[in-house]
Amino acid sequence: MSIRFALILAGGKGNHLSVLSIERAKAAVPFGGFYRLIDFPLSNCINSGIYDVGILTQYQPRSLIEHIGVGRPWDMDRKKGGIELLQPYLGKTVGGWYRGTGDAVYQNLNIIKRKKLDHLLVLSGDHAYMMDYNSLMDYHLDNDADVTLVVTRVKTEDRSRFGILEIDGKNQVIGFEEKPSQPKTNIAFMGIYIFRLEFLNECLQKNAQESKYDLVNNVIIENLNSIKIQAFFFDGCWFDTGTIKAYWEANMHLLEPLPCFNLYDPNWVIYTNRSQNPPAKIGKGALVQSSIIGEGTVIHGEVIHSVVFPGAVIEKNVKIYDSIIFNDSIIKAGSVVERSILDKNVIVGEDSIIGAGDDYTPNRLRPDILSWGVNLVGKNSQIPLHSIIPRNCLIGINVPTSRFGKITELKSGSVIMG
Repeated sequence: MSIRFALILAGGKGNHLSVLSIERAKAAVPFGGFYRLIDFPLSNCINSGIYDVGILTQYQPRSLIEHIGVGRPWDMDRKKGGIELLQPYLGKTVGGWYRGTGDAVYQNLNIIKRKKLDHLLVLSGDHAYMMDYNSLMDYHLDNDADVTLVVTRVKTEDRSRFGILEIDGKNQVIGFEEKPSQPKTNIAFMGIYIFRLEFLNECLQKNAQESKYDLVNNVIIENLNSIKIQAFFFDGCWFDTGTIKAYWEANMHLLEPLPCFNLYDPNWVIYTNRSQNPPAKIGKGALVQSSIIGEGTVIHGEVIHSVVFPGAVIEKNVKIYDSIIFNDSIIKAGSVVERSILDKNVIVGEDSIIGAGDDYTPNRLRPDILSWGVNLVGKNSQIPLHSIIPRNCLIGINVPTSRFGKITELKSGSVIMG
């Protein structure tokens, strides 16, 4: 049975991505020097033969909407099917802000029912992976499941970040805990579901009357003992970039000689809405090693083990190490950027150092995400010349040089907001 329609949840706020998601939804966060996270589930749909997709948006949707447009990069600008952006609305019976993932689906049941589906594929819009959804549907149907959840095994230290499942010998789900402090297994839910639509419709109608709004807690966990829920194991490479550390590690993984995540596979292309940039230019005396360099980038300095997005400018005598530089940022002459993430249109003044010293004092505002040595600089911010920014520092969005005052050397864990 082929899949005719998919629903993508792309309205997430992304608190653990800090300044990277203040003015954009998680699904719109840039990734891998070229893409947005939404490109992966969308491209998986196209590669799986699914050309009818609904995208649920809510939080800071502007950049996501601009990126998706009418869906042309994914061959979804069609008269029948294609991409439909499903934003919150006010109506006579339902409407208003989506109060959770379950409520988001519930508010669009009328659209889903018009598709005349027996089973509904629901995807998260902010994960990077390559997957053929047809094998998932075949498994779901073969097991006559009410719900099938896609799962993968994660590292021991990451288990508490995810929904963790227990399964029996037939891969039927017998236990599910959301982000447990003491996980019982390493089987993590990937945010990909297939529902028997008859069950889902009945459950969401009932939940709406009881003010229950979440897919995992109110549809999956509350029905564990009354319906058949199967676990489908995904053995490919999957990145949940929901924290700054996970995001940085995922980008750094792409720089490995043989990453498990192959962006260069001609048989599984990841499509995106690309800007029109000239080719990258590497100047005389420049050095680039183990890096991803976006189109339109101009490099006169050194870029080592880093991801540089389109349009960035790396001037002479600049050294970039283990960092992620977003679109159109400028690193001026003589500066050093190490183990840092710089958002779009950041300007680093001459002879500055971002990522200095061995003091790993956690960030005073966000110690939960900045305690392991990386720095974050929000978009449109400007770093004064001769600045020294050590470790775990957070520079907000739209911060002008005047906000630094006379301070040229920050302390580790510092925060400067616009």
